[in-house]
Amino acid sequence: MKYQTEQKDDILFIRMEGDLIAGKDTQQMIDSVDGLQEGNLQLCAVDLSNVRFMDSSGMGVLVSLLTKFRNRGGELVLIKPSDHIRKLLIVTKLNAIFTIAENDDFAAQFLKESTY
Repeated sequence: MKYQTEQKDDILFIRMEGDLIAGKDTQQMIDSVDGLQEGNLQLCAVDLSNVRFMDSSGMGVLVSLLTKFRNRGGELVLIKPSDHIRKLLIVTKLNAIFTIAENDDFAAQFLKESTY
């Protein structure tokens, strides 16, 4: 899996590409987010539009990220998950805890509104 992080305003955007499975890259991303949160970053949008496959460890990564942000009083949104990822979220009932946005603008709007 490849990923890029980008901060716009007070929102951390994580853009993932490839397969979201356990591995060195996944752990690096989590460590990177931990470092960025030290700066009191509370809002995160995870772009899954280029993720082809996700297994149970990948779901664990998403839940871990959500937990990290919510424990700091923040929020996390998923951006445009593929059909495969959407089906996994529904089957596992994780769609009940994640907010899904169709693009960066909707994600940013939701996140900004969630802080009030």
